[in-house]
This record gives sequence, structure tokens and C-alpha cells, in this order.
Amino acid sequence: MELIITMGIPALVIGSIGLLFGLLLGYAGKLFDVKEDPRVFAIREALPGANDGGCGFSGCDAFAAAVAEGKAKVTGCPVGGSAVAARISEIMGVAASGMKRKTAFVKCGGRTDVTAWRYEYNGLRDCAAMDTMPGGGPKDCLFGCLGGGNCERACQFGAISMRGGIAVVDRTKCTACGMCVAACPRALIELVDEDKTVRVACNSKDSGKRVMSVCKAGCIGCKMCQRACQYGAIVMDGTLARVDYEKCVKCGACAEKCRTGAILDINGGAR
Repeated sequence: MELIITMGIPALVIGSIGLLFGLLLGYAGKLFDVKEDPRVFAIREALPGANDGGCGFSGCDAFAAAVAEGKAKVTGCPVGGSAVAARISEIMGVAASGMKRKTAFVKCGGRTDVTAWRYEYNGLRDCAAMDTMPGGGPKDCLFGCLGGGNCERACQFGAISMRGGIAVVDRTKCTACGMCVAACPRALIELVDEDKTVRVACNSKDSGKRVMSVCKAGCIGCKMCQRACQYGAIVMDGTLARVDYEKCVKCGACAEKCRTGAILDINGGAR
């Protein structure tokens, strides 16, 4: 009898301790319980689920939580565009300002047939690696597209292809996620409003004389485009023409006067 009592005491003690810990855990669970904002789930359901990071967050879940907490804009999903922005604004009970569709644009027209080459490159098809090669790569232009296809591989939507040695964007497929922008080691790709159809396909900082010697499609800083524009929408950044979209009316006069075709008047399709 004494043996049974002696063995039962430890079991009783252990059981009591277990019960105490259970009660404490239950209380702690209620004390520190964080109720998830139901808007997070609703916003997550409204998103396209690309998880591409174009919104600036690690994925759709993180973006949804940030919007619900007021740390991200309802218009922050570039893939979803205005339709998704409108849905999220309804969930959040706010007005979504007019969200223009954006598209990626490659600021280079230096195709293989118009660009001077220093040497034939047979190495790794990687722009970052090519950029570290002697002379800054095989092309004579130090500012142009290297043609290694990093942006093409980064695009999850098949919106970029390599044509004639340079990257070309298919605007009908582009979601403006920004992955190609991040992949380009020469910062040649930018996101622009799709309706801004007059664009400069060059990013060279070289003198006009130097550009003429290495690329037939580059901006040579002649300022003919600037003189042709009646609205003051063309400004010169050194020897490189830029478009002031606040003033541009898309008349196309600058593109018509451009001697090298560096200024494009895009009306549709790929570029």
C-alpha cells in the first residue's frame, strides 16, 4: 500500500505541473492572440498571384499585409493594374487615383547591324559577366545593350526577347513588374507610362562624334529634335536628348527630324 502511494505522488505532481503549464499556455495564447485583419485575406484574393516582387515586397502576402496596415498604396500592384487597384480600394474603403498602365522600355537601338564591335565574344551569355570583359564588353558602345539576355530570363511573362543583339519588349505581354529593370547591369531598361509613346532609344553619355563612330542608331546631340519641337518638350542632358512628358503632346515632330532614328514615335506592337 505504501509502495502504491509512494509511486502515485510523483505522478500526481507531474500531472499537476502539466495541468498548470496547460492553463498558463492557454492564458498566454489568449493574452497574446493577434487577430488577423480580414482585409488582408480579401486583398490577397484580389491580387493576381504573380509573386514577382514588382510591388516592392517579397510577395503577394507581404504586399496585402502592407496595404492593410497602410504601408503600401492600393495602386502598388503593377501586374494587376487599374482593375486590381479598384478592387483593393473597395476593400480598403478609399479612392484609387487614376493608375496609368506602365510598360518596360529598353533605351537602346544598337542592333548588331548598326553597332561597331571590338571583338567576337564566345563566352557566357550573361550581361553582368560581359560587362566585366576587357573594354566593357564586345560592343564598342559602353552604354548600349550587351545582348546577354539577363532581362529575357528574368521576365516571367515572356515579354522580352533578344532580336538583332538587343532586348525588345512586347508591350502586350509586359506587366511592368520591374524584374527586367533589376536584371540589367547597365540600367538600360525603365518603366514608363504606356501612353508616353515618344521615347529616346539611347542612353549614351558619349560625345556626338564618338556615338557616330560606334553606333548608327545613337543620339548624337545635334539638337534637331529640340528645334523641331514647338512645345519645349525636348531637353538636352549633355549630348543626350530627353523627353519632358509634362510638355510632350506626342506630335512626333522630334522623331521625324531625328537623323539617326534614336527618337521613336511608338504607336503599338513591340519595342
